[in-house]
Amino acid sequence: MSWGFLRDLLSGVNKYSTGIGRIWVAVVFIFRLLVYIAAAENIWKYEHDEFECNIKQPGCENVCFDHFFPVSHIRLWALQLIMVSTPSLLVVFHVAYRQNREKHHNQKLYKSPREIDGGLLCTYLISLILKTGLEIVFLVLFYKLYNGFKVPRLVKCDIRPCPNTVDCYISKPTEKMIFLCFLVATSCLCIVLNLSELSYLLFKYSIKCYLKRYIKKRQDSRSDCHKPEIIGHNRPAAAGPFHNSSLALPLNIQDECEKSSLT
Repeated sequence: MSWGFLRDLLSGVNKYSTGIGRIWVAVVFIFRLLVYIAAAENIWKYEHDEFECNIKQPGCENVCFDHFFPVSHIRLWALQLIMVSTPSLLVVFHVAYRQNREKHHNQKLYKSPREIDGGLLCTYLISLILKTGLEIVFLVLFYKLYNGFKVPRLVKCDIRPCPNTVDCYISKPTEKMIFLCFLVATSCLCIVLNLSELSYLLFKYSIKCYLKRYIKKRQDSRSDCHKPEIIGHNRPAAAGPFHNSSLALPLNIQDECEKSSLT
């Protein structure tokens, strides 16, 4: 099986990711994809041929193998790799849409098409939620299909056409167990990275929105302080003691003006 498309996808996503996102790409590429290609694929390559039962009843071995391994570990692992990498395409497509939109209008519409803000931020957050959800779904699926994260040496099968309870032996159980634990560990690490990146982006842009609102409020209060002075310069001088009182500021605005002048 060729994994070139997934390698190209991960390298493309790396351009638009945050620091934590780049760590996630490195973990998926090095500790999952390369391990799968270099080692894990060969271990499960002949698992059906090497599955043996202590009886030669026709069809018994096939039925028992299908019962205990409804989906091969390695094929489910490959499906997991594809599914958890696919949501990153949303970010790539959104950046491409921004670039094509600027090209179509022949003007700069964004500070940077790759900057994570606005609609691209929402797309990025959705991709993180999808990746985390898919990782959890596949971990639960592994656990339910194989009754835990373990590979037994011996399984007992009494399914027809087996005439009685037979012992069936799984090849390379220790080696498979090590790789299965590695698969679970890397999946958990990716979940932690995704949740960390999600929390980081939410915190970062919450602070950014708060600072924008605070600066705007300060600017509005300072503009209120200077309004009476502008009105006073444009209005003709009025006689009498009531002239100053008509331009007097309310006490709350005077207090804000005094505080802003002190700062």
